[in-house]
Amino acid sequence: MQYQSQAVAKPYFIAAIALFTGQILFGLIMGMQYVVGDFLFPEIPFNVARMVHTNLLIVWLLFGFMGAAYYMVPEESETELYSPKLAIALFWIFLLAGAATVLGYLFVPYATLAELTGNDLLATMGREFLEQPLPTKLGIVVVALAFLFNITMTVLKGRKTAISTVLLIGLWGLAIFFLFSFYNPHNLVKDKYYWWWVVHLWVEGVWELILGALLAFVLIKVTGVDREVIEKWLYVIITLTLVTGIIGTGHHYYWIGAPEYWQWWGSIFSALEPIPFFAMTVFAFNMVNRRRREHPNKAAVLWALGTGVMAFLGAGVWGFLHTLAPVNYYTHGSQITAAHGHMAFYGAYVMVVLTLISYAMPIIRGRAANSNKAQVLEMWSFWLMTIAMVFITLFLTAAGILQVWLQRVAEVPMSFMATQDQVALFYWMREWAGVMFLIGLIVYIVSFFVNGDDKATAR
Repeated sequence: MQYQSQAVAKPYFIAAIALFTGQILFGLIMGMQYVVGDFLFPEIPFNVARMVHTNLLIVWLLFGFMGAAYYMVPEESETELYSPKLAIALFWIFLLAGAATVLGYLFVPYATLAELTGNDLLATMGREFLEQPLPTKLGIVVVALAFLFNITMTVLKGRKTAISTVLLIGLWGLAIFFLFSFYNPHNLVKDKYYWWWVVHLWVEGVWELILGALLAFVLIKVTGVDREVIEKWLYVIITLTLVTGIIGTGHHYYWIGAPEYWQWWGSIFSALEPIPFFAMTVFAFNMVNRRRREHPNKAAVLWALGTGVMAFLGAGVWGFLHTLAPVNYYTHGSQITAAHGHMAFYGAYVMVVLTLISYAMPIIRGRAANSNKAQVLEMWSFWLMTIAMVFITLFLTAAGILQVWLQRVAEVPMSFMATQDQVALFYWMREWAGVMFLIGLIVYIVSFFVNGDDKATAR
């Protein structure tokens, strides 16, 4: 059954894809600056391009999560959203605040931006991924709390399911751990220690609960497998996620001056982090193989399966490659880290948001699935983006291995900049793979505007 208030997810999905496109464009600008140092300088310096690239990633994924929750929770709770008007108001507040922040990065020197936005009152700026000015951070907290109020009230007045409960825990955890972005101690060790309480405990903790809940929801819808079976899998996956992810935070504490025991705790538990991702992959394929019906939205099924595989490869395999302390001693902060980050974010979070959008948008528009012609285009976009991301990861991994060898292992180590010259070929290859990714994203967007004579039956 479809609920009228689920339609509020639509603007969130549209904004998410628009911001995603912006993120990729700034990624291409950064990629070019790696090999042509003065590309678009001084208009867009590298540090500004990097801030915009990473901040857009965070903001568009938050739009995607919020839209997914607004679509999913009414259906799970079997009741209309508590306040659709609040959801629309929050959309515009969040969008305008995000746009103003990005424009601030682009047109105001960062030090001046800090001065203008009250950073002298409460210093929160200047930290990687958490560069947002104080008003933006406060706005994120207000929007998150109002969003959580709306979602929680909807769940409380309707049916309670394991999926909506896991989603709520993940979303509340996202909001609570973001509060550590306001704590910016002068001591650099303390700063990094608590900085990871936002960054790590988001992407390797509570965001994985959101991922699990969204994937479970879509798999129930497209396979017809009993809810009880999928919920049991979900419980196993989130238990493994929380145990390995929370203690695995220690793999960031190796070299910041934290106690020595973190080398053992971090190595052991972060080495176990691929297990929940492997379980997620097995879970997705198992559910699709046991499906009781052929859902007309084959593109959404493809995205769901791809999420499990790519999350395991990016977050699991590439994370494990450099997580053990004796290995991380050499690889820390190298392009191997960038390789892991790109594939992990794409596999775990980008793909699950695209899965939800692929499943939900046709239904919001009054049909069970897009036309076969549109789905073929969408599946092309899946393969273009996924293969491009595999190549981006492989090229960055090769660059990282060469970087570690020349800069950190060789008997006569090269300087950082001399090493960058030696790996420039891999940066060029990464840039062309990025262009291929952008083409895939454009094809994905175009697929939603394609009609065919074989329209799927309206729900």
